[in-house]
Amino acid sequence: MRFIDARLVRELLPVADCVELMAQAMRNASAGRIAMPTRMVMPLADHSGQVFVMPGSALEPRVYGAKLLNVHPTNPQQGRPLHQGFVALFDHDTGVPLAIVEGSELTLLRTAAASALATRTLARAAAGTHGIFGTGRQAGDHVRAIAGVRAIRRVVIWGRTGTRASALAAELSDSTGSEVIATSDPREAAACDVVTTVTAAGEPVLQGAWLIPGTHLNLVGAHSPVTREVDDDAARRSTIYVDRLASAFSEAGDILIPLGNGTITRDAIVGEIGQVLQGTAPGRRDVEQITLYKSLGTVAQDILAAACVYRRAIERGAGSEVSL
Repeated sequence: MRFIDARLVRELLPVADCVELMAQAMRNASAGRIAMPTRMVMPLADHSGQVFVMPGSALEPRVYGAKLLNVHPTNPQQGRPLHQGFVALFDHDTGVPLAIVEGSELTLLRTAAASALATRTLARAAAGTHGIFGTGRQAGDHVRAIAGVRAIRRVVIWGRTGTRASALAAELSDSTGSEVIATSDPREAAACDVVTTVTAAGEPVLQGAWLIPGTHLNLVGAHSPVTREVDDDAARRSTIYVDRLASAFSEAGDILIPLGNGTITRDAIVGEIGQVLQGTAPGRRDVEQITLYKSLGTVAQDILAAACVYRRAIERGAGSEVSL
């Protein structure tokens, strides 16, 4: 069995390759070629964090596995990752354990790649500005990933802590070809062609009234039925897409809250990104439409990304081989 650490995950899976893997994962999941129950979310005994258990089985490639991931909200203030965990990968036909792949880096990478795929699928072709709500590692990964699918010339970053937004803007200015600025006004970040929310907020940080016609939204941060990053008006103005319908209707507060109070109906949710890629659900219909992609993450994304990393590690003789 091969152990693959965070550094190797980044080295072996460039974001452009990961975007194509996410297309395969989401297409196959929507077609029923990947088996996966809704993830189990367990609060810790003292409610100081959460544990996520996500099993799944794929036919292309023939692997199965599970991701075990935790969330400790106070970790970033202590210099530790918000998410920690791993993906365990097995051979589909024999059950032989293949790999343990570090999960935090894999999650960061595949989440940004999935949002980039949604942006490539739904955003206007001429989209050139990108607003970011949030200043953590996901923010930087999303800026870089989305710059690979649209010709982004300007990035506007808003965060609750202005110094962190400024520091991230300076870092990204050095590593991207775009103009990157920090703003103290969330309306400025919202008035962009693509807007991505990657915050830890439980209440809306983005108001629908701030959005301009033709915007594409990626909502990434909130992942429980009672938390959300955008208000009712943003949901009302948007045509909504998800990574997985079953998960969205059980976990996505950005959808469930406006559904529950009658702001939107289920007809507002068009379908899964995988269905759009298959041609069984419609994509963007015109340049004025506001599209919204709600990301919760799926084990289909994890398994295909982990399988690719494992295959490349074997080809290059990378990682640590151990016997159980």
